[in-house]
Amino acid sequence: VSTQSTWEAVVSTQSTWEAVVSTQSTWEAVVSTQSTWEAVVSTQSTWELVDADVVISQPFWPAYITADRIAKSPNLKMAITAGIGSDHVDLDAAMARGMSVTEVTFCNSISVAEHVVMMILSLVRNYIPSHEFTKPGGGWNIADCVQRAYDLEGMTVGTVAAGRIGYAVLKRLAPFDVKLAYTDRHRLPKEKEEELGLTYYATPEEMFPHCDVVTLNCPLHSETMEFFNDDMINKCKKGVYVVNTARGKLTDRDAIRRACEDGRIGGYAGDVWFPQPCPIDHPWRGMPYQAMTPHTSGTTLSAQARYAAGVREILECWLDGKPIRDEYQIVMDGQLAGVGAHSYSKGNATGGSDEATKGGNVKN
Repeated sequence: VSTQSTWEAVVSTQSTWEAVVSTQSTWEAVVSTQSTWEAVVSTQSTWELVDADVVISQPFWPAYITADRIAKSPNLKMAITAGIGSDHVDLDAAMARGMSVTEVTFCNSISVAEHVVMMILSLVRNYIPSHEFTKPGGGWNIADCVQRAYDLEGMTVGTVAAGRIGYAVLKRLAPFDVKLAYTDRHRLPKEKEEELGLTYYATPEEMFPHCDVVTLNCPLHSETMEFFNDDMINKCKKGVYVVNTARGKLTDRDAIRRACEDGRIGGYAGDVWFPQPCPIDHPWRGMPYQAMTPHTSGTTLSAQARYAAGVREILECWLDGKPIRDEYQIVMDGQLAGVGAHSYSKGNATGGSDEATKGGNVKN
């Protein structure tokens, strides 16, 4: 991001910045002094990524850290994600450069898990269409409100991945007397499966035919890009509810719309899109039975305080030459490391992100 105007697109207004770090005191918790900030972005006068040693971003915002941006930033040594999920960084390019990629693992996992449960209930109980009837001029048609409303009790809910977020979702759903299933390349310990009565499936293909609700909680990398496509949807029960708060690019977005239109998907909810910000002509905006939000599930004020503290810790370790804890590491010394080695595969997931910057396509 090589110009002043580009930086203005990064933090376009004071109000936008306040939405990222809500108060000056919060910002001081992230970088405690002006001198520290100058170590992150090398001079106050430039505010340019091309001169930066470290870039701090949230997933997809203010920019995708692409190979091109990395190549144009010769001083860049680390990309910090203020949150969870570093697929907006070209990990292959970062490894080739030998730079570090870090994120604040677990900082908003519970926030996202709560959002998932809320969206599952919203879809199954047909909440959003019913809510529309309460607005001025909406009428009072109980039959229309409940024609697609069911009890969650007794349904089978399956998660793709049972890591920090996926397991938290399962734990919160257990009191609803549902059947719980999961698939993950790392099987959980037996005691964790028994605690919640989980059924394990080795692959999504094996799990999907059993599920009334599917929630996607896996990271985006080269092996998971657009895996939830027409073929996968056709393996699900007809009318399955799908919640995706992981990454929009886990799905084939046109296949999702087709399945919502023809009834193979009974409802689709989430807060992640591809690309982000979401273009005004994105196919999900107009599809039926969707309960989408902007990317908000992990950005509660509670979560912001946690990832501000995490970013500060990462910065202080880097500035002091101290080791960064393993759970914050994604790429170190040219290789996947820490949580990155456990959760990601080598590759680049930023392809196609330029659509987010097309003129006139986005309303902020």
